[in-house]
Amino acid sequence: MASRWVRLQAVAVSGSSAEGLLLAALPLLAVSVTTDPREVSLINVVGEAPWLLLSLFAGVLIDRVRRTAVLAWSYAVLAGAAVVLAAVTSAGLLSLPVLLVVAFVITSARVLGDGASGALVPELVEPGQLAHANARLTVIDQGVVRFVVPPLTGFLIAFATGSPAWLAAGCALAALLLARRIPSRSVVAATTHPLRDLSGGLRHLVRTPLLRSITINVALGSFAASAGNAMFVLYATQILHVGPFGYGVLLACLAVGWVASSFVVQKVVDRLGYSWSMRFSQGFGAVVTLLIAVVPPWPPLVGLVLVSLTATVLIWNVCSQSSRQRFTPAPLLGRVLTSHRALAWGLTPLGALAGGLVAAHWSLRGVWVMAAGVQAVSAVLVWFQLSPAAFRQAEEVAAARS
Repeated sequence: MASRWVRLQAVAVSGSSAEGLLLAALPLLAVSVTTDPREVSLINVVGEAPWLLLSLFAGVLIDRVRRTAVLAWSYAVLAGAAVVLAAVTSAGLLSLPVLLVVAFVITSARVLGDGASGALVPELVEPGQLAHANARLTVIDQGVVRFVVPPLTGFLIAFATGSPAWLAAGCALAALLLARRIPSRSVVAATTHPLRDLSGGLRHLVRTPLLRSITINVALGSFAASAGNAMFVLYATQILHVGPFGYGVLLACLAVGWVASSFVVQKVVDRLGYSWSMRFSQGFGAVVTLLIAVVPPWPPLVGLVLVSLTATVLIWNVCSQSSRQRFTPAPLLGRVLTSHRALAWGLTPLGALAGGLVAAHWSLRGVWVMAAGVQAVSAVLVWFQLSPAAFRQAEEVAAARS
């Protein structure tokens, strides 16, 4: 089991490197084509759409097919998108429609890969280590890899605009080969209709009060975060007046928060419990989001705020993912994880669109004022819905089921 867990981490390093290169390059390539906030926001609107459109069907696939095979397929799709972007960019044929198509395909690959990876974790680690394992994968994805990749992307684009995508294609192919070397449980042949399977995971998520509450609050947080993410490249270049390399450094500050929090997240969860950890994270996150809107335009100060923001987000994400893994039967896990993403992350295209409209008709700083307001509403809901009693009740139901 230990060797399989190490291999999954190696897959995460290679795959997240590919994703990080592409996700950091897309906004920079977009502003080389247009600086209209509404058009720039379309990259995020279209790029986030697969979470809503494809997640439920991806969950059925993950529970019907060997999960490591689905993981390998996801990186094959990602490699293909990277090659297309690299070829078009290198040939000088880049356009907004091309970026929109590539953004959609990249996220489609992530829908498959993230779902398969999340469903694999309980196979590879003991239940008591879920928080630690999820924190480790989150750090690899959002922290260590993206700490290096965003500044590297800015440097590579300055050197040759197609080079980040070529490097991403190589990383995706490496992840594909590594994923194929991880053994996983065989899947019992399905005898039910795929639509019935789809509804089974969705029904479990909606009918489990704790998981339903987490999904509602993640949806609000995703809306707020997507609005900010869609406009962050304009905020960095037009308010902070940094270039591609400085933009990459600011993205790396986000990664610093993930890494710093990863060293303490297991201790925080063990000491405070899931309920208080999630309450603290959501409340503090609303305050820090507002700071982005009001602090002076000094890049080091903004970088410090970004570090604080993602440090608290990691705690929330680890508790959220671990809760779904703890309180979901193994045969339903792939569908529940992807159903959660469909419902919770389905608002991200609307968030990106709202960010573009607020920036165009109000101001770039106004985007983070709106996001902080949404986060504040979520913090209030978390306080009442995710109480210690709610977690105790979920644990009693899970124990009775087993």
